[in-house]
Amino acid sequence: MHRTRPAPALAVLSISICLLAGCSTGPADTNDRAKAPSSAARATATPRIHLNAADGQSDVSVRRGGRVTVEAGRITKVSLVTANGRVVRGKLSPDKKTWAPDAALDHGTAHRLTVVAAHEDGREDTKRIAFTTLAETDRFTGTFTPDNGATVGVGMPVSFTFDKAITDKKAVESAIEVSSSGKQPVVGHWFGAQRLDFRPQNYWKAHSTVTVRIGLDGVKGAQGAYGEQSRTIRFTVGRSQVSTVDASAHRMTVVRDGRTVKTVPITAGAKNSPTWNGRMVISEKLISTRMNGATVGFAGEYDIPDVPHAMRLSTSGTFIHGNYWGADSVFGRSNISHGCVGLNDARGGGDPGQDGAWFYDHSLVGDVVVVKNSDDKTIAPDNGLNGWNMPWNQWKAGSAL
Repeated sequence: MHRTRPAPALAVLSISICLLAGCSTGPADTNDRAKAPSSAARATATPRIHLNAADGQSDVSVRRGGRVTVEAGRITKVSLVTANGRVVRGKLSPDKKTWAPDAALDHGTAHRLTVVAAHEDGREDTKRIAFTTLAETDRFTGTFTPDNGATVGVGMPVSFTFDKAITDKKAVESAIEVSSSGKQPVVGHWFGAQRLDFRPQNYWKAHSTVTVRIGLDGVKGAQGAYGEQSRTIRFTVGRSQVSTVDASAHRMTVVRDGRTVKTVPITAGAKNSPTWNGRMVISEKLISTRMNGATVGFAGEYDIPDVPHAMRLSTSGTFIHGNYWGADSVFGRSNISHGCVGLNDARGGGDPGQDGAWFYDHSLVGDVVVVKNSDDKTIAPDNGLNGWNMPWNQWKAGSAL
């Protein structure tokens, strides 16, 4: 018996091959195919909504949490409402690509966020999430020095003190970038769990600019401790001034930009209360201050309410300051202080011709005062802003990165 059906099967096979090969039946088919968007094109055209929080997240940044960004489309609707129904108002950018609240969100507050975005051909994307902002008690803050816009001496480190102990030091340190226009590599060093200083290997280059970018917003520094700071600060390094105090010779030599500008007679710490040796950075300038021996272990030995031209060299109470109560004969001849470096001065500090007034007027916070030939040991690197007393390899070893 003969079978007559192979021919239709061949026809079906031919059609299948044609479809797989993308065969064309003529110019009209080519034009239609060019007009029809591919699946890849359609995927690209769908708006993509980017949020700064995840659904259910409970530690969202109060500054970034409500912000919305859209790619391949424009924002058509944003609704940000707290759990009690309060509407959070915000602004849409002119290109309708971003939306942000008018102010930082409240801490520890639940929010509902709905965003609708559309492509130019009408396709839409919608996202809805619920989140809670970071609680007040779950944040950490870093106070820092120097201030934005300051002009400082060449020895000034960038120093952060955090109000909570940091356990993830790598995360925190990597969120702070310090750079210099002088192209000096800058490295951080941790002094314990709450202090982080940055400096180059050698003093900053004179007249350079240092930029500090703080990107701690949302960074988890420890359990229950998230950062919120996000800003950039810049400060200027002034001329180079390094003053060397020779305690045994009772003299201080002031060198500015490599040139000796003045030699000043001084009095340093007495034999039973010597001045620290080492490189110390002026961290504070006070036109007048009270010095009470009770605050530094010398109770009852002195209490002077109006010490003029005082500049702090250590946290523990070492200053270089004007001295009006000592006889003129002690300056340049003997050491009589309780550890400070004293310069001849007038009571009230009103005589600009006195050495104390001159040095105060010609010093910056961040200038370096080096003490040598004293009977005491070298000051600890974390006693004030005095990390320059630590070898560079040891300094780098204290970085978490």
